[in-house]
Amino acid sequence: MRDEVDELVEAWARERPDLDLAPVEVFSRISRLGRHLDLARRDAFTAARVESWEFDVLAALRRAGAPYELSPGRLLRETLVTSGTMTNRVDRLAARGLVERLPDPHDRRGVLVRLTPDGRATVDDAFEALLEAERTFLAGLPEKDQARLAALLRTLLSPFAD
Repeated sequence: MRDEVDELVEAWARERPDLDLAPVEVFSRISRLGRHLDLARRDAFTAARVESWEFDVLAALRRAGAPYELSPGRLLRETLVTSGTMTNRVDRLAARGLVERLPDPHDRRGVLVRLTPDGRATVDDAFEALLEAERTFLAGLPEKDQARLAALLRTLLSPFAD
């Protein structure tokens, strides 16, 4: 089974036979797959009426477990955005009724961001739609190959942890 990357690699091999093109075979496919995943993610979130950035914040709160709340600092670490960006995001999610700000009982100056029932329903719907889209991508791989692929990608990503 050939794909467009095979053609790309053959063209480079013809023009630059002195180069090892193995990385191109892997990363060009990962890059193309990433574009398709981005589109599927956007479609899944659109169906659930949520933006990608909204999902990121809501999902961080949902994964925290009941009562589905985190400090803004913890949200920053979970979503890898700046403080100003997070403030803007929480403001917008609060305006939609998906999160609420509460006083932190352990810090008089602090606040906690909590998922509302509507926020929980929204993130659950979006996550289910995302999983359905991602399952479609994996449908052609047997489960053992899916597990092997996940392990290989984990190994490839390990130098970038933290």
